[in-house]
Amino acid sequence: MKNKPTRTPLRLSPVHSELRSLLGTWQNVNGMPTLMTVATPIEHQLKTLALADVSCLMRTGVKGAGAAKWLQEQGIVDLPVPNSWQPLVDGGLIARLGFTEFLIEDGWHSQTVSRLNENQSRAKGSLPAKVYPILRQDLAIILWGKLVPDLFQQTCNVNVRALNLANRPIVVTSMIGVAVTILADERNGLPFYRLWYDGTFGIYVWKTLLSIVQELGGDVIGFAQIEHR
Repeated sequence: MKNKPTRTPLRLSPVHSELRSLLGTWQNVNGMPTLMTVATPIEHQLKTLALADVSCLMRTGVKGAGAAKWLQEQGIVDLPVPNSWQPLVDGGLIARLGFTEFLIEDGWHSQTVSRLNENQSRAKGSLPAKVYPILRQDLAIILWGKLVPDLFQQTCNVNVRALNLANRPIVVTSMIGVAVTILADERNGLPFYRLWYDGTFGIYVWKTLLSIVQELGGDVIGFAQIEHR
């Protein structure tokens, strides 16, 4: 049974129009209508290749020579190694993109990003010198399953099989002709990758990746089907 949101949303995923046609359950998460589950069984996708939209998660960014120190003053874990990530204590993650740019993304129930945004609002433009906020309006997706490396082999020039997951790597590259930030991880012994794209390319990226995912025998799953495993 298709369950579509009826209230006017505060936010929409860059691929909302693509997801609306899928049978499943919906819920507002952080003010965004979110596909929570799909109606079809997902065990095959979870083992082979699953694609999920997680744009509903709250995220923010800061950059500049003073950004690392400011984040530490906000109680955010120190992340000295460029192009790496760390989980946050109350859920979510922080990624260091190069030397002076940071991406912070909440988990489903954490509030780190909201707190940082409130602190920035209180500052009213008077953040410390060399600290600059970044508005993040990404298409955020998950790729999960044993065939994730096969998808990357078709879409970008990064050999993800060579990445050392113990280092929690972040890769900023081009994928299907669009700039992408890639977080490499694993879950339940299978490749588990987070990708962030400029939301204006969302439809193109989603359609292209979905076509490849389905060619490899995988398909879309819902946000809750990622978060609850």
